[in-house]
Amino acid sequence: MTMGLTTFSRKKASWLAGCVLAFTALGGMAHADERADLMAKHRGGTMVLSAVAAAGTLDTAINYTGQFWQIFQMTNDGLVKFKQAAGTEGFKIVPDVAEAIPEPQDGGKTYVFKIRKGIMFSNGKELKPSDVLASFQRIFKVNGPTTGSFYNGFVGADKCIANGATCTLDGGVIADDAAGTVTIHLVAPDSEFFDKLAVPHASILPADTPAKDAGTTPLPATGPYMIVSYNPNEQMVLKRNPHFKEWSVDAQPDGYVDEIDYKFGMTEEATINAIQNGQVDWMFDPPPTDRLPELGSKYAKQMHIDPLAAFWYAPMNTNLPPFNNVKVRQAVNYALDRDALVGLYGGDVLATPTCQILPPDFPGFAPSCIYTKDPGESWSEPDMDKAKALIKESGTAGQKVTVIVEDTAVSRGIGTYLQSLLTELGFDASMKAISTNIQFTYIQNTNNNVQISVSQWFMDYPAASDFINVLLSCDSIHPGSDSSINISGYCNKDLDKQMQDTMALAVTNPDAANANWAKIDKAFMEQAPLAPLFTPKSVNFTSARLGNYLFNKQNRWVMSQAWVK
Repeated sequence: MTMGLTTFSRKKASWLAGCVLAFTALGGMAHADERADLMAKHRGGTMVLSAVAAAGTLDTAINYTGQFWQIFQMTNDGLVKFKQAAGTEGFKIVPDVAEAIPEPQDGGKTYVFKIRKGIMFSNGKELKPSDVLASFQRIFKVNGPTTGSFYNGFVGADKCIANGATCTLDGGVIADDAAGTVTIHLVAPDSEFFDKLAVPHASILPADTPAKDAGTTPLPATGPYMIVSYNPNEQMVLKRNPHFKEWSVDAQPDGYVDEIDYKFGMTEEATINAIQNGQVDWMFDPPPTDRLPELGSKYAKQMHIDPLAAFWYAPMNTNLPPFNNVKVRQAVNYALDRDALVGLYGGDVLATPTCQILPPDFPGFAPSCIYTKDPGESWSEPDMDKAKALIKESGTAGQKVTVIVEDTAVSRGIGTYLQSLLTELGFDASMKAISTNIQFTYIQNTNNNVQISVSQWFMDYPAASDFINVLLSCDSIHPGSDSSINISGYCNKDLDKQMQDTMALAVTNPDAANANWAKIDKAFMEQAPLAPLFTPKSVNFTSARLGNYLFNKQNRWVMSQAWVK
């Protein structure tokens, strides 16, 4: 975003974006007969996608970005999956590689999955229960980012977390190829067990998949598409998996287009022009704010604004000066003009100010803002006097601070704003924008000594723990790793125990658990390891030749179900 846009009016952006919102609609998955007719009519062609940058590794057990999780929906499968359908239907969990969702045994600590026969990997090998076991072992062997938050409840996971190289999950995951079953034993009942199995980290790969980060090497696929080539500096190419036969339209529907070319490196401006000219069909990055009036008036039918369970936030490294001082972290939260930040994103039709972790209309959400003038349920305006008083008390003024952001128009605009704000608070502040291909992993690795950054979090599944526990638990800290999703490095043993107790409570009393999550959210915000900025909406600009746009509230745009003329 250019410097001139930092003063772009939130209300003006809102008014301009409003004409876009009026044309947003959600489609639904067609019935079987209708879908067969549509497939016959629209099957074929090449769909072209674009992003400013790639999103890192192709390894499903490691990559933790919404950008590539969209891709993995149509290339890979787990025991279960979130339904590939529009709207809130996308929250439903359906059987995938498993024939059915099993009933709990042993008081909710044991599940026996019957594995479908005939599912083939793109390398021609049939998927077997032993592949399931090896895939779960591999999550720990490659030190996936959710080993300590999603899969630590498996029997034997503690040994795997301590030493991934020797992970067996002995007694936790039992594969029987002859019987065609996989049995999973948990240490304790888990109300989110199936959610954790439905995300791409639990994708099933061949048992002989190397136990190291796949990087740019495509992994065998089970879905309708497979990645055939990937150069993070240029493009990713997906083509039809020749061994795919549709076994569940809910879990993994066949795709319409024959090929998907995902280009990297074009600016947002260049991509918008390419979409307008029919050379590109969709852009991952939100359009720059100054292009919204044009898009909203001339291309309204090609604009889609969809709700998200997400937030933009600024994690502050609680182990490095000046943010190892809680008063500094609180000061940043008080000083933020979240109204201005919403304006930078595109206005209040596209975003809403927030100063808490959980997003609105989400399990465990209770409106609360302690970092504003007249604290209450919502943010009203910054309290710069309070912020400056805290900085004075902290004695940290004059220290150097660098803000690390993604090299996109919106992120650069927000980074420039934070640099200015930190300067106003008395710091020697600078901003550094780096490629989105590496920024997310870079800010996680403690070796890079990142003090403050800008990031986003999109839900993995609809549960409060997926925000608070994943982002702030002690088990989400992995020093020296690119998979340390607790970017703040904040470990609070008391709050950690409260989270563990609340997740256990959710098995029998989800309402009481959600009430606890609201209190935990506020307790973390009192310590301010991060600064929430705003909750966004998804802004998707598509070409005139793209049809059947479906937005799934769980995994966003269902790419496989779009066709091109």
